[in-house]
Amino acid sequence: MTTRPDQPAAAAGDLFSPVAESPSPRKSVLTVSELNRRTRGLIEAHLELLWVTGELSNVVRAASGHWYFVLKDHAAQVRCVMFRGKAANVGFAPENGMQVEVNALPSLYEARGEFQLGVETMRRAGQGALYEAFMKLKSALEAEGLFDAARKRALPAFPRRIGIITSLQAAALRDVLTTLRRRAPMIEVVIYPTAVQGAAAAGEIVAALTQAGRRDEVDALIICRGGGSIEDLWPFNEERVARAIAASSLPIVSGVGHETDFTIADFVADRRAPTPTAAAEMLSPNRADLDAAVKQHAGRLRRGMRQHLERAAQRVDMARRALLSPAEQLALARERLAQFAGTLRRAAGTALAERRWQLDHFAQRLKGARPDIEAGQLRLANIRKALSASTARRLVIARQSTVQLGARLELLAPQRTLERGYAIATLADGGVVRQSDQLRQGMQVNLRLAAGRASLTVNDTDPTNGS
Repeated sequence: MTTRPDQPAAAAGDLFSPVAESPSPRKSVLTVSELNRRTRGLIEAHLELLWVTGELSNVVRAASGHWYFVLKDHAAQVRCVMFRGKAANVGFAPENGMQVEVNALPSLYEARGEFQLGVETMRRAGQGALYEAFMKLKSALEAEGLFDAARKRALPAFPRRIGIITSLQAAALRDVLTTLRRRAPMIEVVIYPTAVQGAAAAGEIVAALTQAGRRDEVDALIICRGGGSIEDLWPFNEERVARAIAASSLPIVSGVGHETDFTIADFVADRRAPTPTAAAEMLSPNRADLDAAVKQHAGRLRRGMRQHLERAAQRVDMARRALLSPAEQLALARERLAQFAGTLRRAAGTALAERRWQLDHFAQRLKGARPDIEAGQLRLANIRKALSASTARRLVIARQSTVQLGARLELLAPQRTLERGYAIATLADGGVVRQSDQLRQGMQVNLRLAAGRASLTVNDTDPTNGS
């Protein structure tokens, strides 16, 4: 139910006017049904259709086709009903937890006395903002001239290869391939797989357009996907996709969504198809029409050939009258044969002399390029001797260096230090004593000497470095 602009709003006093006018206590009593009916009238008279946003909860899709659900936010909730005729126009299935915006009429369900919203339309939350962004970009690109018919190119009449930019899992791809096989099986197809929904889809579509232009392997492109909500189709409304389509060197047909869906890509593309199947039909000649055209041309060709043969027969009849006698034809043939024989002999002699000269020339080049094996063997022997001598010298030097390093290492060995009168002091846990502050009076200290070991008791420590 909607509120008519010319319908006056009922005042609060008017709602219960029978109560105010009647002094009788009995007439002032309302039934529950009358109360709910008047309350409903008051609500619907004062509140018109309005947009409400919230989260779906307790969604029930009844067998009758009606939808019942609760719309809630962090602080409140309200029951809603959407009847079958309205629900059939929603382009998605409502689910619990989904954020939506509903255009609804506040009312009261009289049988239960429950306040509810009668929902007329439903959209995903944010669709209004998306539509505004769509219209803003559409106006800007249209002002730039990207939608002008003058800049759009004609589609090839007989494409040999068609590129398709869509998802490999899309049903639209199967529809396009089926249509092409039915109408024009001779056309080759190149698929540029991309996502057609989600945050990454626009970037992949732009990359596919760039790749197709760079490879230049198709005569035209189809950009397609099936229908969906405005969010699902949003990659085809992004500015970078529109500009990539406009900058493409290949003719492009846009077949995005259903017949009622329009995207920015549709306006920028060279042709807009209402469906992916229609896009395939735009770019593929009908095989039946081609067969009829071929038959028509074949008939014209047969008639032309018949006329040509008839004219040729007339020329043969006329030429026959001017024919030479067999003896004259034989004499002319013998003369031409003698000329050909002389030309052949001269050509054969010239070719043979040239081949002999080439053979002598190649023999001289081969002789000059032949390697001197003996000299090479001598050089190899000298190299081997020099390598052997160098290896021996390096080996002697390495041995001398090893001996010197061994002697140095022997001088630095701990045992040699101990033999010079030093000792290594260790604690009971095996730790080496390096500073006096590691020791305490009465502590046992083990000494390792050059020959043997000893155990000492600490009587006193001196933290200074003096002797």
